[in-house]
Amino acid sequence: MSKEITSRANDYSQWYNDLILKGGLADYSAVRGCMVIKPYGYAIWENMRDELDKMFKETGHENAYFPLFVPKSLFEAEEKNAEGFAKECAIVTHYRLKADPDNKGKLIVDPEAKLEEELVVRPTSEAIIWNTYKGWIQSYRDLPLLINQWANVVRWEMRTRLFLRTAEFLWQEGHTAHATRQEAVDETVQMLNVYATFAEDFMAMPVIKGIKSANERFAGAEDTYCIEALMQDGKALQAGTSHFLGQNFAKAFDVKFADKENKLDYVWATSWGVSTRLIGALVMAHSDDQGLILPPKLAPIQVVIVPIFKGEEQKQLIDEKVKVLQQQLKMAGIKVKYDDNDNNRPGWKFAEYEMKGVPVRIAIGARDIANNVVEVARRDTKEKVSMSIDGLAENIIELLNNIQKSIYDKAKNFRDAHITNANTWDEFMQLLDEKTGFIAAHWDGTPATEDKIKALSKATIRCIPLNNKTEEGKCILTGNASGQRVLFARAY
Repeated sequence: MSKEITSRANDYSQWYNDLILKGGLADYSAVRGCMVIKPYGYAIWENMRDELDKMFKETGHENAYFPLFVPKSLFEAEEKNAEGFAKECAIVTHYRLKADPDNKGKLIVDPEAKLEEELVVRPTSEAIIWNTYKGWIQSYRDLPLLINQWANVVRWEMRTRLFLRTAEFLWQEGHTAHATRQEAVDETVQMLNVYATFAEDFMAMPVIKGIKSANERFAGAEDTYCIEALMQDGKALQAGTSHFLGQNFAKAFDVKFADKENKLDYVWATSWGVSTRLIGALVMAHSDDQGLILPPKLAPIQVVIVPIFKGEEQKQLIDEKVKVLQQQLKMAGIKVKYDDNDNNRPGWKFAEYEMKGVPVRIAIGARDIANNVVEVARRDTKEKVSMSIDGLAENIIELLNNIQKSIYDKAKNFRDAHITNANTWDEFMQLLDEKTGFIAAHWDGTPATEDKIKALSKATIRCIPLNNKTEEGKCILTGNASGQRVLFARAY
């Protein structure tokens, strides 16, 4: 496969696909709309999953697992949720195939194996989980119930893109139950902050924390909180959501608890989740025309060592030295790979690891060993320096930390430079056409106006930022009064 990448300027969409495929993150599959996550891409997801899992457990959550299939009657119990996901549902209607008597070697659905009740392949798990919680919760002593699951879900998307929108994807979904409204709201905000911390500290991706408009909130929620990120093409990407569900699901599934006065009440609920679309966000937030740029905290390989040698004698000398260096780097907690594969030349390896976004590359030859130095190249800026072998691990740790911060600062400067105020409809449309990123504009607060803006511009309200300042103004479309600006953008 050619390693040449389409430039962002020429075709951003193709650039993204090139990086996913040629960077070895994923591949297309025989199932329409589904992807194969390749080992390198899955290693990134494992790193994301492991860090998030620690954060969830530090906030008191436990992991469990619930069925992939949801009886249709349960799925229908919370009406808004069912309607919101209905068009994306895959349904199991039969449980057996049989040989086709008219076409040898082919299989057909056995009409006698029709299920008594159809099963929805989970697009989200509120229904099956809240039906289960009914048997787990009787009194205030059973609360709060703080459960997370790592799973796959199916949403039958018509237009798919690797990682960003696929018919099946991996995610985590937290589902919690509380005794009071305030506890549930606090949980919702806490998990939003967990996501924001993960995005900024690990993904090096700045995000805006906010709340969704009524039109954009999760089906069945009273409020949806979100983190929104900006990609290099000026489009927004929703990177995580945390939902305050009120008592909607508790009422739908009759989940009650006895309080300290022995009075029965419905529990209060939250749900929250992030998915493998974070890998797509990681690619688009940082990478360049030469390949991926990965933040060191999530990179499967943080440092690659490439030997430069002539002849077996030099190779053995380098191997011995690298063995010691590898041990020192690993002892320092650095994920290091020594690529001594002699099937490819050093120049090919340099390009390969640049494509894969490995944060630091170390080149070492016989002359370097004689001088007690190595050549160190950083992926993000492509700067090269000569670094002493003595104390190398400590210096590499410092460099990795510097790269992590540098990547974040670059993305934040880009994001901040691409938040623009619009005061009129013409100004709004011009900014959208110029792909300027987030547009802060007044909106009159009505769903009808929001729908019309979306229809006319293909832009949506990404969020109403938390701690948004009040500002009197006029809606860009209707001219009606508005008390604050909200963030619009075209989005993935």
